[in-house]
Amino acid sequence: MAEFKFSHVTTQRYLPTPGKAPGWPFAEIGHWKMDVNGTADDWVRDLLDWRREHLVRIGYDDANYRRPELQWAQRNFVHAQMMVEDRFFYDPVACDYTVDRYLDDLEARFGGLDSVLIWYVYPNIGIDERNQTDLAHDLPGGLAGLKRAVDAFHRRGVKVFLPTKPWDHGTREHPQKDWHAIADIVQAVGADGINGDTYNGVPRAFFDACDVRGCPVVLQPESTISCEEQLIWNVQSWGKKVPPDVVPVVAKFKWLEPRHMINLENRWSRDRNNDLQYCFFNGVGYNAWENVWGIWNGLTPRDAETLRRVAAISRFCAPLLVSQDWRPYAATLQAGVFASRFPGGDRSLWTLVNRHETTADGEQLAVPHAEGTRYFDLWNGFEVTPRLDGTEAIFSARLEARGFGALLAVATGADATGLPDFLAGMQALAAVPLRSLSAQWQPLPQQMVPVAATAPQAHAPEGMVEIPAGDFDFAVGGVEIEGQTWAGNDVQYPWEDSPRRGHRRRMAMKRFFIDRTPVTNAQFKQFIDASGYRPADAHHFLRHWQQGAPLAGWDDKPVTWVALEDARAYAAWAGKRLPREWEWQYAAQGSDGRPYPWGSAWHAAAVPTPHTGRDTPVPASVHAHPQGASPFGVLDLVGNVWQWTDEFHDTHTRAAVLRGGSRYQPQTSHWYFPQAYRLDQHGKYLLMAPCKDRSGMLGFRCVVDAA
Repeated sequence: MAEFKFSHVTTQRYLPTPGKAPGWPFAEIGHWKMDVNGTADDWVRDLLDWRREHLVRIGYDDANYRRPELQWAQRNFVHAQMMVEDRFFYDPVACDYTVDRYLDDLEARFGGLDSVLIWYVYPNIGIDERNQTDLAHDLPGGLAGLKRAVDAFHRRGVKVFLPTKPWDHGTREHPQKDWHAIADIVQAVGADGINGDTYNGVPRAFFDACDVRGCPVVLQPESTISCEEQLIWNVQSWGKKVPPDVVPVVAKFKWLEPRHMINLENRWSRDRNNDLQYCFFNGVGYNAWENVWGIWNGLTPRDAETLRRVAAISRFCAPLLVSQDWRPYAATLQAGVFASRFPGGDRSLWTLVNRHETTADGEQLAVPHAEGTRYFDLWNGFEVTPRLDGTEAIFSARLEARGFGALLAVATGADATGLPDFLAGMQALAAVPLRSLSAQWQPLPQQMVPVAATAPQAHAPEGMVEIPAGDFDFAVGGVEIEGQTWAGNDVQYPWEDSPRRGHRRRMAMKRFFIDRTPVTNAQFKQFIDASGYRPADAHHFLRHWQQGAPLAGWDDKPVTWVALEDARAYAAWAGKRLPREWEWQYAAQGSDGRPYPWGSAWHAAAVPTPHTGRDTPVPASVHAHPQGASPFGVLDLVGNVWQWTDEFHDTHTRAAVLRGGSRYQPQTSHWYFPQAYRLDQHGKYLLMAPCKDRSGMLGFRCVVDAA
């Protein structure tokens, strides 16, 4: 008999698997010799003792799992973190939320959602002083607009989470504590839950702040719970990347409290089969996160269809999956096939996963049999007749390589409402084998938005500098915090076959003219007065002006709080256009590849002094740092305010390339929008709508084509 000691698992997300010594690594060597059937009974018996003791140690109270208004979390099998910049969620042309379009797409591809996390913060936060709460108010229509979107999700039966993060202490200080600030937003828009970004268990203060307002919420820490006592009020959590060991692991918090819902999050995974098998084996949910900070990591056709079928069975059998008597590692008849049993009253469910790369065909399960019990193959959608051997019923099934199975036992006289329709639906799905669907991941192609040429000019217009023709090595890379060197990260230029972080191309540059400085407040005021321009979306438009004019002494500072659309309107009025990114870089760098406009080494006097306070700093005058001039005499390129250049889009995301960095450097966290002072670096700024895109640290300059 094997003995197991489980005291060491208190800091782990997963429980050690049967047949391995506690703490043994998830090694591949010798896994084929592990006798899970022979050790699982001892393993479960010891683990039951550990669970009883551990719940006492944390003073466990299950009251929140019994609260009717929070029990929806126990059925929250398919969750998604959704970027507000996703074009399926918000249409920038119609200027309206398109929740139905977003949900219709997911229902068509993998069966839809049970909940969504509306994400409006990172990676843009930190470009200026706006904090995480401000960015919620800056969504189209403000909180009233966000409430319309939440209501639209609710009409489709989808619950809504909003984010909070403990690391945002470098932007504008909020007068309230984080839990009161987010509780006010939750109450205003009718959200159902709070996602705690980077939290190892969301503090109880968030739960209580919402509860006292009459809007109880499901807390959902982004990281696994580190203090087990938090299981009492965190009735849901995210799981993280699971090991691909041949023996699937058991989720620790699902074992401690079977009603605790976990949504597995593995956002950079391209092959999600291991993730989905873990979810099915443990009876937990999945975070179908595809738009990852504007980088599209879409589910492959095979994974999407797998999720549809796993979710369908989980939803249909939801009351069984919270069984206090669930048993992982139920005995199976074939090596490499693993099962969990979820009993409940007059029925029981077995979920099966085939961990092999080969088909598992033949007898799979032997289960205790009672006279009159009926059995159903839920994965394939039909009733089955077992081979009876004494008091056991033995079942055969064909499990595809890395495939799935499910058996439902229903006692005599049990209510079978809905079962025939469910079986018919699963039978129709099973007609298409998973192996017939593509598991090949591909990046989503992008397009660069075309820019119309201006009327050609023979000589440099006033305030502009001539940039001569010449050969130029356009070499630049994105400074995104995440995404590594994935295909799909950053942007895709017309000569590239996919987005990628690093770019290089030898270019024959034509002669053109560029503004010597960024467009100033005084120049933009001339445009406003002459054209009468007023944007349809005016939120934050020229927020730093007062009574329709720049502040005293601000005429020579770069205009900010202008969206890309506002900058284009100015350029068209002036007979100009925004620069292509390589034009901006050539004008700043010349042909010698220097990292800064003035040369090869950083020169602090050539740029405004960096600002590390929490408020947005006042930009410097565009003429204040002549030592920062480029080889062609172009000024104020780096370290004052970011500058708009090209726009890119794919099916789901719009983004602009920003150049030059700014003097605003919020402290306390590495998650803030990263700076790009070097001329071989650029920033990627996700676009949603002018109200949210405008920034106090973002301006522009213009270009004119030469004859």
